[in-house]
Amino acid sequence: MLVNYHSPKHVYIVCGNTDLRKGIDTLAILIADNFGMNLYNDSIFLFCGRRNDRFKALYWDGEGFILTWPKTSEEVKELDNQQIDLLLSGLNPLPQPKVHLAPKGAFY
Repeated sequence: MLVNYHSPKHVYIVCGNTDLRKGIDTLAILIADNFGMNLYNDSIFLFCGRRNDRFKALYWDGEGFILTWPKTSEEVKELDNQQIDLLLSGLNPLPQPKVHLAPKGAFY
């Protein structure tokens, strides 16, 4: 079954590296136990491995889990539709804040 990534109420990205050899049960336990999140509230959970060119998505369709196959933080972040499009285009949906250093000797 194909999942429309824009139809669920919530899309979460599990930051950091996940062992993509893990199956449905292990990924579901990871979400429930480590993050205390509800797996059954119309949410997709996205997991990325060490390689950034593939991920797994875990989704409850009302009858069972669907596991689809399409950095270092211990958080789960919710993505909006624009961030989902960025991710599926191969771009980082969670940009790092840029710090601009003042030129040496400059005072503001």
